[in-house]
Amino acid sequence: MRERLSDTYIALFSRFIACGAWEGNHILDFVTESRSALQPDTLHADTQGQSAPIFGLAHLLGIQLMPRICNWQDLHFYRPDKASRYEHIDTLFTATVDWELIETLLPDMLRVALSVRAGRIRPSAILRRLGTYSRKNKLYFAFRELGRVVRTIFLLNFLSSLELRHLIQAATNKSELFNKCAQWTAFGESGLVSEGVRDEQRKLIKYNHLVSNLLIFHTIASMTRALDQMAIEGIAVDADALANLSPYQTEHINRFGHYTLNFARVPAPLPSQIAVPAPRSEAPSVAISAQEVPQLADV
Repeated sequence: MRERLSDTYIALFSRFIACGAWEGNHILDFVTESRSALQPDTLHADTQGQSAPIFGLAHLLGIQLMPRICNWQDLHFYRPDKASRYEHIDTLFTATVDWELIETLLPDMLRVALSVRAGRIRPSAILRRLGTYSRKNKLYFAFRELGRVVRTIFLLNFLSSLELRHLIQAATNKSELFNKCAQWTAFGESGLVSEGVRDEQRKLIKYNHLVSNLLIFHTIASMTRALDQMAIEGIAVDADALANLSPYQTEHINRFGHYTLNFARVPAPLPSQIAVPAPRSEAPSVAISAQEVPQLADV
């Protein structure tokens, strides 16, 4: 399952994916399926949320992909041409961009992007279709080549900016914390989906995210009231402590409710007679006194 979070910590989009499928192929599906008023233009993900074709399609859709890539040093950096040389980072570049391929197939790539924006095809469908690695599929290689350019620029910015690395790390941690909170909310069945019907599986995920979003809103409202009360009482709030507050806290929430036992309560008396319906072949129902019930049980 893949989900998308906004900067407001709320889950905007989620969907099931097949086991073994590349998660990144579904990362752009919110473009056609999300009905939220929030339509982000920047996406964060982990290593499986990216590939060269995904970078290329996201770029044409106007979406900036900023993943946290593990072992980024194993990826290829692409020179704009063979003659380009760089004084301090020249050893990073191991290949050259094929601009002619991008220029030749750019109209076809733009048609794909427009079809996605119009909702006629999902990004996961086109990426899965293009990912056949067929040598006859020139469009795949064009998206891959464009993605190599975009990913090289992203990696160079990633290496040169400490603030960008902090931003990506914080955004990815936010997603992981939401998953932990959602799993805590789905305490039944240990958070496992026990239904085999696809529609029922979608309902479980959607309802779980709805409840999680409501709990997140409740936590934020409670923290806001507490901070307002501290301000009224003249208690200074440290900015660093405030920056580390998270709406994914669960210690203050009782998932099972509150049960109060009143041992002084006197139970209501039993009725003097209990109406027992007679079998259909016999007479109508008869009345049996409460004192006779234990005897019937003995029989």
